[in-house]
Amino acid sequence: MADQSEETMEEEEMVRQSQEPEQRSMAVYENIQPLPETRDLVRAENTQMLQGGANVMQSMALHHTDGSGNLAVINPSHCTINIVQLKPGATEDVLPALEKLTASSKQKQASDSVVKPTDNGNVQRAHPPKDPTQVAAKSCRKVLVTLQPQEMSDRMLASHEEVMKNGETHHRQHTLEEFAIDHFRPPPNKRTLSSAVKHRTRDNLWSYTKEAIRQPLMKKLLNNPEMAEQACDAFEAVLKYMGDFPTKRSYRDRLDNDLSVKIFESPLKNEPLKDEIYCQLIKQLTDNRRKLSEERGWELMWLVTGIFACSQTLMPEVKKFLRSADNQLSAECLHRLKNLVRFGQRKYPPHLVEVQAIQHKTRQIYHKVYFPDDTAEVFEVTSGTRAKDICRNIGQRLRLKSSEGFSLFVEVDGYVTSVPVPEGDFFLDFMQYLMGRISRTARPSREGSMAITYKVAFMKKLWTNTVPGRDPIADVIFHYHQELPMLLRGYHKCSKEEAAQLAALQYRVRFGDDKSEFQNIPRMTKKLLPFDMIRVMSPEEWKRAIVAAYNQHSGKSRDKAKIAFLKIVYRWPTFGSSFFEVKETSEPSMPQILMIAINKLGVNLIDKGTKVTLATYPFTKISNWSSGSTYFHMTIDNLVMGTQLLCETSLGYKMDDVLTAYISQMLTIKLATS
Repeated sequence: MADQSEETMEEEEMVRQSQEPEQRSMAVYENIQPLPETRDLVRAENTQMLQGGANVMQSMALHHTDGSGNLAVINPSHCTINIVQLKPGATEDVLPALEKLTASSKQKQASDSVVKPTDNGNVQRAHPPKDPTQVAAKSCRKVLVTLQPQEMSDRMLASHEEVMKNGETHHRQHTLEEFAIDHFRPPPNKRTLSSAVKHRTRDNLWSYTKEAIRQPLMKKLLNNPEMAEQACDAFEAVLKYMGDFPTKRSYRDRLDNDLSVKIFESPLKNEPLKDEIYCQLIKQLTDNRRKLSEERGWELMWLVTGIFACSQTLMPEVKKFLRSADNQLSAECLHRLKNLVRFGQRKYPPHLVEVQAIQHKTRQIYHKVYFPDDTAEVFEVTSGTRAKDICRNIGQRLRLKSSEGFSLFVEVDGYVTSVPVPEGDFFLDFMQYLMGRISRTARPSREGSMAITYKVAFMKKLWTNTVPGRDPIADVIFHYHQELPMLLRGYHKCSKEEAAQLAALQYRVRFGDDKSEFQNIPRMTKKLLPFDMIRVMSPEEWKRAIVAAYNQHSGKSRDKAKIAFLKIVYRWPTFGSSFFEVKETSEPSMPQILMIAINKLGVNLIDKGTKVTLATYPFTKISNWSSGSTYFHMTIDNLVMGTQLLCETSLGYKMDDVLTAYISQMLTIKLATS
């Protein structure tokens, strides 16, 4: 029609050409410089277009040379430009041949402009069909000639062979375009063909946007309002983290990890949201031309591939994206994802140290671990490191004969608890859980912050197979320093002679062969003797007994003195015990205040005053136990006819933990030997 708009005519022409691919042609332009961002956008698309002449002809592509021996492929239907390296001298060969076709091309254009009658008998000049030359000229401004399809194909294939020969192929980054057809919700708006081309990256759901979403990407979440809202909240947090969401403050400068928690916490509780988060991150990394935003998006991808995996339906798409991505983190993210599938997923969002590590581009997390002898070592921790992995690494570095029975302990502002080490527990998971629990009860400082100080210790927990002298390194670093406080607190029952011998060995550990400190022994009794035995003799009497015992060990080194100390304590039934003072409320015949010692023999009930063992319950006799913040309950034999031990204590959680560990070890050994 005469009044038809130019935009509508362009749209009809593009539709006509898509139906008649054999009539398409190409134009060559010389000395035209495409925009740098456009040049970088689609270099990889060239590989797919050059794989066959028939396939090439089905894409409405226009070419030009940029004066440096490069052939640029302009694809209007995709709004892209592909750069192809020509053979040396190819530019000089192509252009003269193309000039010969100029005349015939112009004649064809002139013949297309004809006069034809209208319905009312008048005549008007028909609008000639806009060939690709004119379409390209509108954007590139300088048209030289039109190539026939077969000649265009030959030129492109020849160039492709040279590229393959020189090993300079580029691969286009994989997107979720195809996956979105079946799994994403419908796009919000439908546009005409030409408008869709102009707004392609704005309207599709699988590429970058700076706008928040009002519905989840995955259509399977649409019928769940709660998860749909969580998906939208997570996407807003993604935008804030990447710097794409307008805020009054820089979230990246904050000392906490609330944004990463907001992104990853809900998927850990709701399985369908895991795919949503992966799709959101891939979306924001597709066609993202903001360097800083893309960099932060890859930080989130690194974090998520260390926390949880996506479904098997989405997994091939994620792997293709990571393999095709041109980013230094992509290969590492793929490796982390494979480890997730192989070794299991986390239970909590990333720990603050993980977020800070990737933000500082280190990706290596080192944690200091303290030992009972007041020394410490630094060990690397990854997202997939379990507590038992750290224990094994420590044992290997210290050259312990075995790390069996050792465990990690966390001390937070004087509060000590052991880190559970089941198969599925991760070290950073536990730290995230512990810090979260403490932060909910901690009081902020005057400055408004809640600085929580803690340290991780490595100590002996289960003493089942511990024999002094069998592993001297373990004796010197761990066993001696863990048993010494138990002695000084008066938990063991020992004679005066044994106390003097142990005090003399302690003196040798502290001062070696230096006898100048003998005169200070009367003032050192609290550091050398059990608390309840200090008044058994006068300070001078203790001094004479300790000096006499010291002379018996002449020539012993500090380390040998530690082992000799352990060999004396090893003779006692309470060696290697975890002691707990409780108030017993179930048995009238028992003292109200009891000392419970849990060791390799079982659960021992000890009179605190006399230190006499009143009863010992082997682990095989214990049928049930429970604990809380104020109690510990245990059933011996069976629930119906058995004996119940009811105790009031604030250490019930730790009694439960130690008892559980010993019984688990017993069952493991029994299963291995059966």
